[in-house]
Amino acid sequence: MESRPFGNTGLSVSALGFGAGHLARVAPGEVAGLLNGVLDLGVTLVDTARGYGPSEELIGRHLTGRRQEFTLVTKVGYGVEGCVDWTREAVVRGIDRALRLLGTERIDVCLLHSCDLATLQRGEVIEGLQSAVSAGKVLVPGYSGENAELRWAIESGHFGAIETSVNLCDQWSLHHALPAAASAGIGVIAKRPLANVAWTFAERPAGEYAEDYWLRLREMGLEPENGDWLDTAARFSAHAAGVASAIVGTSRLEHLRLLAALVDEGPLAEPSRQRWISGWQAHDSSWPGLV
Repeated sequence: MESRPFGNTGLSVSALGFGAGHLARVAPGEVAGLLNGVLDLGVTLVDTARGYGPSEELIGRHLTGRRQEFTLVTKVGYGVEGCVDWTREAVVRGIDRALRLLGTERIDVCLLHSCDLATLQRGEVIEGLQSAVSAGKVLVPGYSGENAELRWAIESGHFGAIETSVNLCDQWSLHHALPAAASAGIGVIAKRPLANVAWTFAERPAGEYAEDYWLRLREMGLEPENGDWLDTAARFSAHAAGVASAIVGTSRLEHLRLLAALVDEGPLAEPSRQRWISGWQAHDSSWPGLV
């Protein structure tokens, strides 16, 4: 698995990352095998969050002995008992809680997860995150989000990392945010690289997570030249300009193994890549990044 510099942070990450949001679906006796198998594949970025159920606790339980082998990413700012969401206290206490659950002394990348622009500009949550950096609890402060909030976060100078949607039908950040992130030396994590596998639905998945992407793909009217959606989607996102790592959430190691092999094949052929970019650009003004 290709390793890449994570902006100017001094970290190196694998081109394909593991999104640990599905760990709650894994049978208890299989979690250790999955998590250790992720690292054995050479996947060295593990992304979790306060909102992912038992994910942080399971990572802490099963990967403590391999902590130096991977870059640990988590998200804070909400869901802390006794705290109002998106306050300094929620961030500070959320980080302390994550450290306990993850069984570690330091979080490599800690993201403020999709808070709105007014909250960012108020500065309280940024101050809380920076206090954790000063205390050695967090190495790289970051922001996870889209659109105006993401652009502000990049331009603010407060963050060394961002996480944002990059896929065949969600290219706003790719064109309008990642160039500025690269210039600023910010490490970039691409989420939703497979567009929630929207192409697998024969009919509109009303109310499903993939619905918006399904509608976009239908409107674009494009299909992979080789007929392989998974190959095209994975390679487009993981090798998009400015992306350090594209994270895929799965509960099955064989899925991650297949995606790792696809990403290892390298970027899409340039005509294919340009075809998808042109297809999206026809909708540039009306398709923002999806949170």
